[in-house]
Amino acid sequence: MYPIIRLAWQLFKHRKDAPLPLTGTHVSQHYCLPQDIDVWRELNNGRTLTIYDLGRIPLAARVGLLPLLKRHGWGLAMAGAAVRYRRRVRMFEKIEMRSRAIGWDARFMYLEQSMWKANGECASHIVYRGAVTGAKGIVPPAEVMDALGRSAPSPVLPVWVQGWLAAEDQRAWPPMQDAPKQ
Repeated sequence: MYPIIRLAWQLFKHRKDAPLPLTGTHVSQHYCLPQDIDVWRELNNGRTLTIYDLGRIPLAARVGLLPLLKRHGWGLAMAGAAVRYRRRVRMFEKIEMRSRAIGWDARFMYLEQSMWKANGECASHIVYRGAVTGAKGIVPPAEVMDALGRSAPSPVLPVWVQGWLAAEDQRAWPPMQDAPKQ
């Protein structure tokens, strides 16, 4: 089940935080709860992606995006992600999450998030390709920036993000499927 109560708590907790610039970093703390674990008593890889929502949505609020989405009837959608899992997060362990936008192009916005353990080790890191969506499909980031009253150009995307995007361009879509054996 989606952790709606945890999301509401994060939005409430950060409601008075200072606004952030478009590429500012939102920092939040979270715990690995019993409903987040797998059979090895550690944070489930799929649940990790859901918990990353708990950092992204307050980030969107702090940069002024949430009121804009509501006003225009827009939504948010993920169009891709690349994640690295490097350290286990055990039940009841506290993690610090860092979330920020790293740039945009003609169609998508790119965000990165990371989870950090108390000992300073990075447990996981993810980069997302996301989009603002409206009744006619993807809303160009330039239109979103104009609606936010910000006309800054995108920072140059890091080389590793550019490499990921180049690899994604080579990936077949739809994927090939082997015929079932009879």
